Amino acid sequence: MIGQGKLPPEVGQRLRRPLVLTLIGLFAERVARAFWPLWTVLLLACSALLLGLHEFLVLEVAWAIGILVVLAALVTFGLAVRRFRFPRRREALERLDATLPGRPIATVIDRHAIGAGDAGSEAIWQTHVGRMTRRLDEARAVEPDLRLSRFDLFGLRYVALLCLAVGLLFGSFLKVGTLGEVMLDEQALALESSWEGWVEPPYYTGRPNLYLNDITQAWLAVPEGSLVTIRLYGGVGDLTLHETVSGRTRDVPAASDPSQSFSVNQDGEIRIDGPGGREWTMQAEADLVPEIEFAGPVTRGEGGRMEAPFAARDDYGVVGGWIEMILDEEEVDRRYGLVLDPEPRDPVVLELPLTIAGDRSEFSETVIGDFSRHPWANLPVRAELAALDDAGQQGVSEPQPVILPGRRFFDPLAQAIIEGRRDLLWNRENAGRVAQVLRSVSHGPEGVFRSATDFMMLRFIVRRLEARASLGRLDDPSVEELEEALWNLAVQIEEGDLSDALARLRRAEERLAEAIQNGASDEEIADLMREFREAIRDYLRQLAEQQGEGQNQQFAEGEAMEIGPQELDALLDRLQELMEQGRMAEAAQLLEQLRRMMENSFASRGQPSPGQEAMEGLAETLREQQGLSDEAFRDLQEQRGGSQAGRSLGNLGREGSDGEGLRHGEGGQQGQGGQQGQQQGGGEGSLADRQLALRQELNRQMQNLPGVGTPGGDAARESLGRAGDAMDLAEEDLRNEDFAGALEDQADAIEALREGMRNLADQMAQQGQNQAGQQGAGNGWNNDGANRDPLGRDVGGGSRIGTDEHLLQGDDLQRRAREILDELRRRSGEMERSEEERDYLRRLLERF
Repeated sequence: MIGQGKLPPEVGQRLRRPLVLTLIGLFAERVARAFWPLWTVLLLACSALLLGLHEFLVLEVAWAIGILVVLAALVTFGLAVRRFRFPRRREALERLDATLPGRPIATVIDRHAIGAGDAGSEAIWQTHVGRMTRRLDEARAVEPDLRLSRFDLFGLRYVALLCLAVGLLFGSFLKVGTLGEVMLDEQALALESSWEGWVEPPYYTGRPNLYLNDITQAWLAVPEGSLVTIRLYGGVGDLTLHETVSGRTRDVPAASDPSQSFSVNQDGEIRIDGPGGREWTMQAEADLVPEIEFAGPVTRGEGGRMEAPFAARDDYGVVGGWIEMILDEEEVDRRYGLVLDPEPRDPVVLELPLTIAGDRSEFSETVIGDFSRHPWANLPVRAELAALDDAGQQGVSEPQPVILPGRRFFDPLAQAIIEGRRDLLWNRENAGRVAQVLRSVSHGPEGVFRSATDFMMLRFIVRRLEARASLGRLDDPSVEELEEALWNLAVQIEEGDLSDALARLRRAEERLAEAIQNGASDEEIADLMREFREAIRDYLRQLAEQQGEGQNQQFAEGEAMEIGPQELDALLDRLQELMEQGRMAEAAQLLEQLRRMMENSFASRGQPSPGQEAMEGLAETLREQQGLSDEAFRDLQEQRGGSQAGRSLGNLGREGSDGEGLRHGEGGQQGQGGQQGQQQGGGEGSLADRQLALRQELNRQMQNLPGVGTPGGDAARESLGRAGDAMDLAEEDLRNEDFAGALEDQADAIEALREGMRNLADQMAQQGQNQAGQQGAGNGWNNDGANRDPLGRDVGGGSRIGTDEHLLQGDDLQRRAREILDELRRRSGEMERSEEERDYLRRLLERF
């Protein structure tokens, strides 16, 4: 601590600079500690003024906040003045001396007290003072301690600085000038009577807001439901509001309330009485109910999909809608399986597609939906359209009686299965009748079933249906399971095994011939012709791939007919035209002519490749396995006592308790021989030996199977391996006379063989594409005759298989575009899809 002595002048001169700076630091330190609450309040107030917060506050609230800010400033200023003390020179010397070693300033100021008269003591003291005086040269100004964290525990000063920075960045100094206008002008307005008014039409009308102070006309038309806001300024009772447009009878505020809001619900008037008042006669324009109607008949589109064109209109635009269809029981032909009352079902509801880019006040669209699997498919229904607007008003169309479009089946067996499925869904009490009808249909399978698998599947479904019905377990899951199985079986029978292009072409030809014989609508004719055209294209593509494997197709005169693609398209167009005109006899003749052309092209395929030989061998193995399965069925029948002597080897007779079978096309002599063989004990062994021989043949074919090391070839070998394992199990079951187990194993073998053939076909197609690219690039294929398929179409050159000729051009391109657009519209109208997916589909439609 520094004593009461005086600092020598020479020492004061030496410490002048650091002493002054230290004194200034002490002053800043005490100002900061005393006045930080004051400038925190002032910074918060300035930031609020820069941001113009006072403009958004009610006058009373603004005045209250202003008074609070002034009071806070006065209080903090008073506390600051009370705390603040100006720093003295001795305090600065004390702080400076504390930073020097040995406190030299205190030493220089002190006086020699003990031994003042002793010369030795005096000499020592002077030496000590001289040493301390030299240390004064090291004196430096002491930095002030401006840290306020121990005083401002919540960091309020930083909050104030942040608010000020926000005000400087995003506010304006012009906002500060409006403080007087808010505080003083509103007081003037409170003394002077005035008013303001607005009319806000509903947002969906798209009309602008109206400022009533600028409208001088006495008559005004606004949309019904518009919101009117009136504000009255001045003394209470100087201005009053009277209105008859809202129709309010309850909770009506006083006419002198300074702020009132109400809706325009009817024609009437609005009047403001008082100085500067005004009056308007308002007409409420009603929002019209949306209108919707069918723009044409409900038709069956491609694949049996429903297409219902409609037209909708509304004064402010349609925002949604749906089509609802309910069963028209009065129009249903209540015979056979429809005699019973139908089970209750919800109406069929499908959301309507809306125009995306166009005007929704008036537009036309087509709602598309696939109801082929619905219980009411191809039955009379009453269809009704509904449209909604933003006001929640609903407009409906006149009910239209229609036949709910669905897929039609041309195969008689498929038709019978679909009819049984419909009867089961109509009322599950029809289960016994459905089972009886299906058993009758499959009683004589020869000439009815093309595949033993289809026959086995139908009998399995019938047994399951009878078992569930007898136990009273036909609940909803059971009915759904059975209808799913019946539908899949009918589709499989209708379409057949279409994995091969040639089989697809022949099947399409058969369906077209059935349609010519039985009659079909224009939409069904268009579907069948499209299928026929696609089958021809697939067949030509398959031939092109075979040529890509290096086979040079040679067609001799009289063995193949070569027609160009234009001539072929003309024949197909002529065939469709004849069918649509009802000239079925001429259409049948033209179809027979096309059949002969196809047969000539089939006969000109040349020598098969190793892959084709393998496919043919596997196909023969598949046929033999199916034959063994048919004979196992016959033996199962005989084992259960349901067969008769003299049947053909593969003939399925009337079932006993559970028996079933397929006629394999053998004669009666064979049946007797087979029976005799069984009596001798060798029948079962013969079937087992034949199964063993077939297994050995499959092993030989697998050894010569092409495509070693390729994904398709390995997949084919894996599938054929499973087929071989199933054959081994079937052989064991046959030797043990377990015909039911043998049938299951043989069915597994058949399915595995088919899968292996599909994998092998995919591998051959891929190999053909690769080889075509190599040969086309190396040889050029300059021979024009070698580059044409049996029907005269160019198969391409170089690294390409096929050409762009007559592929999706002209009408085909437009038809395909319409199909894609219709499909997008149908999916966008399915309410069971998620909102995100339907929004994505709407954006796709907007591009079209």
